[in-house]
This record gives sequence, structure tokens and C-alpha cells, in this order.
Amino acid sequence: GTIIYMPPEAFRGDISSAWDLWSLGIMLIEMTTNQLPYKFNNDINQLMAKVMNCDLQIPSLPKEFKPIIEGCLQKDRKQRWTAQQVLNALQPVGWTSPPSPPPAPAAVKKPVSPIPLIASPTPFTEKISNRVTLEMVSLPSGQFLMGSPDYESEKPPHQVKVNSFAIGKYPVTQAQYEAVMGINPSEFKNNPQNPVECVSWNDAQAFCQKLSQITGKTYRLPTEAEWEYACRAGTTTRYYFGDDASQLGDYAWYDGNSGFFWSKTHPVGQKKPNAWGLYDMSGNVFEWCEDDWHNSYENAPKDGSAWLTNDTDYQIVRGGSWSFDPYYCRSAFRNLYVRRALNDNDYGFRVVCGAGRTL
Repeated sequence: GTIIYMPPEAFRGDISSAWDLWSLGIMLIEMTTNQLPYKFNNDINQLMAKVMNCDLQIPSLPKEFKPIIEGCLQKDRKQRWTAQQVLNALQPVGWTSPPSPPPAPAAVKKPVSPIPLIASPTPFTEKISNRVTLEMVSLPSGQFLMGSPDYESEKPPHQVKVNSFAIGKYPVTQAQYEAVMGINPSEFKNNPQNPVECVSWNDAQAFCQKLSQITGKTYRLPTEAEWEYACRAGTTTRYYFGDDASQLGDYAWYDGNSGFFWSKTHPVGQKKPNAWGLYDMSGNVFEWCEDDWHNSYENAPKDGSAWLTNDTDYQIVRGGSWSFDPYYCRSAFRNLYVRRALNDNDYGFRVVCGAGRTL
């Protein structure tokens, strides 16, 4: 269901084994040229139109694979190559069968962790009701480089020192929200383990206040610095698993794996966590932060506190969502949204436990 690998007939509901051969053709282009045959500006509708119209821009192909790729990418699926034709054409290229794996080395060096920790993150569980709990992860204090040099709103990258705090292992779920607030505002109801959505920043604040009353502890939204510190988990790459966006589907629900056929949120914790054991920091739902929106990091606090000096109605959201593309899932991505906004199924939140500081 990833749109960039889908054949044009898929949008007409014409599903057959020829679909797989088209996808193979796209992947062979990617594997042999390190490019994809569509040019689009992060506009999912533009991409869909190009796929439906078979608007391919095929780069220069290696001669050994050119006939295979062209055979797989016939617009008329009845003219498309079969799997056997592909196998036959691969024989002259030198393909016979998958090679045997090399023997295991006698000794393997233990990999060095790329994440410098003063202390390991430790989990704990908060009881909300007889049936509902909230899993938290205590993170160590530390310093990290916040922001990126790539986009104006993420500049300038700057060192931030963060105190220790605990953060939700997952976004707040529908079951947790209902246990605390007595209602479930989500559009995708009856999915208790899906993240709650259609909640405003004000709703998230009200949840934190009631949760604090229930537990006797201080629960709040994360500051923007705390959120990025927790998301990165010691990494400096575009995503918390590296720079390769093609791996995003292993870690996040985004438009490439949930925005076409499934078109909704998904249960938390189904994808791989980051190095600190936090799930869904990328994708599933955008997450509200405590801070006001500022257009850049000029004069931003460097102590991890919430930046609340901008008198507007806009707050920070982080992390991407089920219906947005990989650009929005980067660790440094930040955007603004109206704090009172309701009925938007892309927005949720996770909570932090610990005394907050503001600037």
C-alpha cells in the first residue's frame, strides 16, 4: 500500500499478481540507480496523480536490468512481464539462486552503544484505575544538540541541558483518556489502545491536571526540548533510527503505511521503539508540547524549560502522524497549531512527570 510502489490500476481497485511485478520494477530502479521515478514536492495528491497517470521519469538504467524494468513497468498490466519472464531474464545477469550466508565468525565484538548515558532509563507504572495503567520511562539528565541546519524554524542548532524527567512510554491512549476524563473525543472510537486524538492543547492540559490529582504527582506536557531529547535518545541523525527514511515503516505509522487503505491511527507500541524504549515518537499522532510557537530558536532557552514568551494562540506539535509523510517524522521537526483546535484526528499527546520550568 505504499503509494510510490503501487501500479496505476490499483487506484481503480484492479488487484492482481501483476501488481507485484510493477512494485518489483520500481524497486529495481531504486536498487540500481538510487533514485525513484517520480518527482514531487512532498505533496501526496501530486504523487497519487503521477502514479495514476503512469507519469514515470526513469533515470538512465544499467543495460543488464533495463529490459526487466521496462517489462515490469508496462502500464497495461496484461502486457506486463510475469515472474517467470523476470527469472529467465535474470539468468544472463548471473543470478542463479541466493548465495549461502557466510560462516559465522569465531568471535564477534560487542557493538559499542552510540548513546552516551549517565544512567539507564528506568520504567515505572502509574495506576489510573482498577483496569487502566500508564507506563512511564525515567530518563537521565543530559545535554544534546537541539534543532537542525536544514529548515528555518529548526535553526539555529543549539546545545540544551535537560534535567532528568519521566515521560510516557506511549502516547496517551483512548482508554487512558477516558479513565481520567470520563469521555473519549476520538474520531476513531472503540480502539482503546489507539492514541487518543481530536484533543486540543487545552484538553491535554486538563488531562494532566486531573491525572496529577489522581496520582498525587505532577503530570504535565513535555517541553519542546524535553520532547526532542526523549525522541533522539542520544542520536544526532534525522530520525532516531538513522538517516534512511526507507526504514521509517519499521518505527512509525505514517502516510506510507497507514494513509491510503487503512486511513486511521493504530494501536500504540506496534512499531519498534527508540533506543530509550519509547514508542511512536514518530508517526501515529502529532504530540502537543508545552511551549508557545516561535519561528526559530533565536534566544531559545538552553536549560530545557518551556518557552512561553510569545503571546499567540499557537502551540508546538511534534513527531508527525499517520497521515503525513516522512519529512514530518524527523526528530527535529516542529510545527505550530491552534491551542484550542478540536476535531482534528492527527493530534494527540504524551505526558511527562516532574517539576516543570518555564522561561
